[in-house]
Amino acid sequence: MERLIGKNTVLKDEALLQKERANREYLMELQSTALLQNYYLEAGMGQVFGGKKLLHSGWEDPTCQVRGHFLGHYLSACAVRYHENNDKELLAKADAIIHELRICQLENGGEWAASIPEKYLHWIARGKGVWAPHYTIHKTFLGLVDMYRYGGNEEALVIARDFAKWFLRYTDDKTREEMDNILDVETGGMLEIWADLYEFTKDDMYLTLIERYDRHRLFDPLLDGVDVLTNMHANTTIPEAIGAARVYEATGIERYRDIALRYWEFAVTKRGYFVTGGQTNGEIWTPMFNMANRLGDKNQEHCTVYNMIRLADILFTWTGDHQYLDYIEQNLYNGVMSQGYFHANVTNGQEYDHPLDGLITYFQPLRSGARKGWGTKFSDFFCCHGSLVQANAAHNRYLFYQNGDQIFTGVYADAELTFELNGTPVTLTEKRDTLSGSFHNSSTSSAGQAIKEDTRIYENQPDCMKQVFTINADEAVRFTLNFRLPKWLKKDPEVYVNGQLVTDPDMSIEGFLGVRGDFRTGDVIELFLPLTLYTTPLDGDSDMIAFSYGPLVLAGLCSAERTLYLNGQDPEELLVHDNEREWGSWKDTFKTRGQDPAIRFVPLYEIGYENYQVYFPVVR
Repeated sequence: MERLIGKNTVLKDEALLQKERANREYLMELQSTALLQNYYLEAGMGQVFGGKKLLHSGWEDPTCQVRGHFLGHYLSACAVRYHENNDKELLAKADAIIHELRICQLENGGEWAASIPEKYLHWIARGKGVWAPHYTIHKTFLGLVDMYRYGGNEEALVIARDFAKWFLRYTDDKTREEMDNILDVETGGMLEIWADLYEFTKDDMYLTLIERYDRHRLFDPLLDGVDVLTNMHANTTIPEAIGAARVYEATGIERYRDIALRYWEFAVTKRGYFVTGGQTNGEIWTPMFNMANRLGDKNQEHCTVYNMIRLADILFTWTGDHQYLDYIEQNLYNGVMSQGYFHANVTNGQEYDHPLDGLITYFQPLRSGARKGWGTKFSDFFCCHGSLVQANAAHNRYLFYQNGDQIFTGVYADAELTFELNGTPVTLTEKRDTLSGSFHNSSTSSAGQAIKEDTRIYENQPDCMKQVFTINADEAVRFTLNFRLPKWLKKDPEVYVNGQLVTDPDMSIEGFLGVRGDFRTGDVIELFLPLTLYTTPLDGDSDMIAFSYGPLVLAGLCSAERTLYLNGQDPEELLVHDNEREWGSWKDTFKTRGQDPAIRFVPLYEIGYENYQVYFPVVR
C-alpha cells in the first residue's frame, strides 16, 4: 500500500488549512539564531549572539538537559511542509540552519552535531542520571533525515552520516547488558534513524547500530505476549516501535515487523482508549480496559497522539486494515486539532475574559470541570511544542492510499489527488457538500445569494456527511475507489455514480465500500455517510458516558462535575441540536433537555479556555 502524499495531494479543507497556516506563521516567526542557540553554545560559538539575550527559554534554556530538542522537530516540519506545497521560503530558512549545523559540527571536531555535550551519553553509560540525551539527539537526527528525504538537502545527509560515526565508536566497547542499561534511559527514535540511514546509503555500519540499539528488554517480552506497557511511560516506547517498523521496511527483517504489530496489539487492541483516542494519564499507559480511575488534568499527551498516528499510518500501509485509519481520524479531530492552534470564533462586539488564541496544550484534561493549559511561543518549548509543528506541517497526509488500481480514502477532507494508472494521469477532487445551500459564511463574506434547492430540502441540520468525488482523466481509466466506512457509522451509507444509486457496491474489503468502473472526465461519485449522536461508556465504569457526533467528541460546558438523569430515556435522547445554523454553516452543537440546568455541548476541538466535561455519570 502506497501513501499518496506530498504534491500528489493538494489540501483544500479550510479547517485543516487554518491549522497549517498558523503553523507556518509560527515557523517563520521563530528566529534562526534563537533556534540554534544551544548548538552554537555547545560548539563554543557564543560570539554569534553579540552580547544579546538568548530568546528561547523553558526546555530550550541552556540550563535544561534536553535543550535543543525543538530544532529537530522544526527542521522536520519545514521539510514536510515543502514536500506538500513547494514552500521554498520556509525551505530556504531550513537550508540555512542546516549549513549552520554543519559549521557547528566542524567546530566540534567533525562528528558531534548535538545541542548537548557528549559527556551526557558517557554519564548514562555509567549509570549517572541525565534527562534523556538520546531523545534530544534523535530529534536533531530526524530533522536532518527529513531535510534530506523531503527537502533534498545533501548537506543534511553529510551531517547525519558523520554524526553516526560517533555512535558507532561509543557503542564499540559495550556489552549487550551495558547497551541494554543504556537503552533503559529514554532513547527516542534512534532505531528509526539507523533504519533511515541504512535505507539511504546501504552502509553496513547502520546494520551494526540497528543491532546495538535493539531494545531487547522491551521487544522480547512483547514478542512473548507479555504486557510490559501498563503504567510505563508511553512516549518513551512509541518511537521505539516506530523504529522497529522502519527497520523492517528498510531491511525486511521479519522480527521487527512482528515487534511493531505486537506493540500495537498491547498499546491499542488489548488496552482500549479514551473516547478521544488518547490513552495516557500523566504520560503513562493506562491499565487494559480499565481507565475509570485515570481521568485527570494530564490526559492525552500531544506527543503520544502524534506518534501513535505515525505508527497507525505505517501499519495501514502494511495490512490495509481499516482500524488504523479509524484511529487516525479519531486522534486527528479530538487530539491534533483539539490540542494545537486554537482560535476562538468570537461574536462581534463581545468582550472576552480569556485569550482568543492558544498555541499548544501539552495535555488534554478529561477530569470534569478542567481546562486546557496553553503553552507560549518562546518560553516553554516542552516536548509537545515539537510534535505540534510536525503534526500541523502538512495535513494532506492520511487522506488517500493506493494499491495497484485500488484507491483508498482515509480521513475525509476537501482535497485534490493526482495519480497515474497504466500511463494515464487521473485527477480526483474531493469536496464536502455541506447541504446548506449557501456559501455565505460570515457577516463579512459576500452578500451574493443564489437560490439553492438545499435550503428548502434541509430545513434543519441534515445529520449527514456528503463527500463529492469528481474525476478528470484524458481517457477512460478502470479502477476501484474504496470508501472507508468509519467506525462511527451507525446507519447504512449510500453511494451514487452520476446520479444513479449503486445497489451492489463491492464490500469484499472489510471496512470499505468499493465502487469500480471505467471512469472518465466529468464522472461524479457522491457518498452519503449518515451522522448520529451516540455515547461511549468509559472502560471500567459503564455508568460514565461520553457523547460523540460522527468523528467529533462533544464536551459539555461545565465548571464542575454534572450528573445526567435518564428518567427512562436512552442516553442519546438527552441531547438535541442547539444553535444548529449560522449563516451558511450547520453547527455541531447540542444541549441537554430534561436536565436542570441545561448543559451546552460543543465539539471538543472548539474548546479553548472554557471549563468542560467529557465523561458524565448517569443515573438510569
